[in-house]
Amino acid sequence: MLQRLSLLAALSLAASAQAQLPPAVAELLQASNIPQSAIGAIVLRGDSTLLSHGAQASMQPASTMKLLTSMVALEQLGPAFRSRTELRSSADLIDGVLTGDLILRGGADSDFDDQAFKRMLQTLRNQGISTIRGDLILDRSLFQPARPDLVLTPFDDAPELRYNVIPDALLLNTNLVQIEVRSTAKKLTIKLMPEFENVTLVSDLMLQASNCARWADGWSTPDYLRGADGKIRIVLRGSFPQNCSKSASLNLLDRNDYADRLFRANWRRLGGSLKGTVREAATPLPGATSAAPATRLLAEHVSRALPEVLRDINKSSDNTLARLLYLSLGSLSTDAMLGSRPIVLAAPENTAARADLAVRQWLQRHNIDDAGVVLENGSGLSRLERISPAQMAAVLQAAGNSPWAPEFLASMPIVGLDGTMRNRLAASPAAYRARIKTGTLKNVTAIAGYVQDADGRPCVVVAMINHDLANQGGRAALDALIDWVSSL
Repeated sequence: MLQRLSLLAALSLAASAQAQLPPAVAELLQASNIPQSAIGAIVLRGDSTLLSHGAQASMQPASTMKLLTSMVALEQLGPAFRSRTELRSSADLIDGVLTGDLILRGGADSDFDDQAFKRMLQTLRNQGISTIRGDLILDRSLFQPARPDLVLTPFDDAPELRYNVIPDALLLNTNLVQIEVRSTAKKLTIKLMPEFENVTLVSDLMLQASNCARWADGWSTPDYLRGADGKIRIVLRGSFPQNCSKSASLNLLDRNDYADRLFRANWRRLGGSLKGTVREAATPLPGATSAAPATRLLAEHVSRALPEVLRDINKSSDNTLARLLYLSLGSLSTDAMLGSRPIVLAAPENTAARADLAVRQWLQRHNIDDAGVVLENGSGLSRLERISPAQMAAVLQAAGNSPWAPEFLASMPIVGLDGTMRNRLAASPAAYRARIKTGTLKNVTAIAGYVQDADGRPCVVVAMINHDLANQGGRAALDALIDWVSSL
């Protein structure tokens, strides 16, 4: 209790602490035409506030918001948490024939890729199943709505790019395909991998004398055309540089089409056949009271433990994994014996709204005021999400006092060494010692994390710049702040 009171006292004194920015930070902001009113910053050392400049303002945090999602997940779900995908059925197996439907149930599995899916299907074949007489049912009902990608507006005008993938509870291989585009001065060739049955990739790209490294600048959202016969035609639009070769992972197919074709291709390679169709539907939870027959588990995939997933989320700033974890806060509970289990509700509710409540309850338990905090997807890839630097600093102080502080710290980029801080501040005293989560949007640059001062004492450092010129000098100013703290 005294620790919590000390934290509140430190934050209440922030307004009276040093409000003047370090000279190097102020000079870099001025050189970039960014007013000091556009930055909110706070530096805490224990109970002392060393710097507070606009720290109470509610600001766009960009990807530093992932730290809040990560810490709530560690304390709510636990460091042993693993998400899972299941293949289930209530049908009998007779002479190699599964006489009914096969259910592919999504459990917000962060690692459910193509190889994991192949291994699950191999497990079916190892049990003697060669023919599925019924349908393959895709159960995405852990989240409500089950298909957020059909409801939510993409963050920007590039929904096909990986950072923009909106997760659902059955996110197979992040719904990505690989395309290779190669051009000469006059000719362009394209290849789709994997090659899917009845999916054709064609190009309407114009060749231009432009920079190969900036090939995406000429990219337009591809067209997705489905014929009456069910065949799919994807048309690449825009322009592409001459004499250029690029490979990219793109979200091009509807995810039911993607799962359908990936299943059929892999199942056929294993010598299996499907007599029915592939369709999406909700199915009863195992053990739930229902008139439907009970299903049995045939195969499963279990993800890595949460701390390993958090390293992917925070070091490389993976938006899709962060959004998946955020929704898991509103849909999953943990059991020491059973691992992750769905939260059973009397009636369907919006999963994002439940995740919002879970985060706010965590803030309240740690005596952190949630006034002004705005949550949308927990990743920071949002124009709506807001938090103040002071609130983020309080989150970091609570994280530092958590039993799971080592797991949290291990997920953060190390300055000058890895993640999104790999190429920053290599010559600073902060290099190899500070752990900083970065955030970047078109008009936002931000940092949040832990920096040791010159005597090795840990400091919490948070700074956010919200301005149209934030990315034209703001990063250098924030690096100067980290350097200043490391030299105190």
